Amino acid sequence: MTPEPSEGATPWGAPLAGIGDEAAPDARGQCAALRQLGWHAIELRSVDGVGLAELPPRDFADLAARLHTAGLEVVCLDSTLGNWASHATDPLSADLATLETLAQQAAVLRCRRVRVMSYPGGGLPADRWRALVLERLGRLARRAEQLGLTLLIENCSGWAGTSAARLNWLLDEIDSPALAVLFDTGNGVPHGYDGLAMLERLLPRVGHVHVKDAAHDGAGGVRYTLPGQGEAQLPAMLDLLWAGGYRGPLSIEPHLSLQPHTGGRHAGGPAPFVAAGRALATLLADRPRPAVPDLR
Repeated sequence: MTPEPSEGATPWGAPLAGIGDEAAPDARGQCAALRQLGWHAIELRSVDGVGLAELPPRDFADLAARLHTAGLEVVCLDSTLGNWASHATDPLSADLATLETLAQQAAVLRCRRVRVMSYPGGGLPADRWRALVLERLGRLARRAEQLGLTLLIENCSGWAGTSAARLNWLLDEIDSPALAVLFDTGNGVPHGYDGLAMLERLLPRVGHVHVKDAAHDGAGGVRYTLPGQGEAQLPAMLDLLWAGGYRGPLSIEPHLSLQPHTGGRHAGGPAPFVAAGRALATLLADRPRPAVPDLR
């Protein structure tokens, strides 16, 4: 017998979630959007435009209290470590201090996953860039092991962001149980690579999934769409994730109201975020139901 998935869950039982600041800048609005979807999980990146690790203690305490009251599980903390606003030559001591702050927050929120990227290196020689990324992420991974955290490297900005070969090499070289891949389903469209082919090569190492979709706009640009309405081959990715053994959360990052890397302000309210969540739920409902063993 195959048990029915609970409300707000993937067909394999893991939670559906969303990056809260894509719905609203403030904690109250973020919680409300997830509960409007009937979901019980959230991913955290910023509150009122302030990155999670930079939140004053009082603001973080207020966030944690709101999440508890709303009954929301936290599935991932999205850090700025290695992201598009950083550089491979930034002081490593600052990144290690950020990781310590995130570990303290993770303990309160009962979440062990932290999103990182692989450091831009504009202007650096290729070999130097690679060496710095290897050193930095190696040091962060070793400290994450001690802290009981898992660092998830996203296929986004940085040395390994658009290359499955580089991501696999990086994880092989560091060889840490505290490192895995965060696969974003929509990043291949704006970055110009075949996301489905990349997922096939990274599948055994995927520890978390962001769901977005996008399409070329005909004028040389990209527009973000509801899940399943773009060119990211999202239905095929969902099928591949299941077939490959992925059983973790699916977390929407639709970029319909907020695109942090552009520096723009939040626009459009929670409605596009909620619509993206419902589109993902419809996509999942239309997939052949996985045969999850009944262990009762």
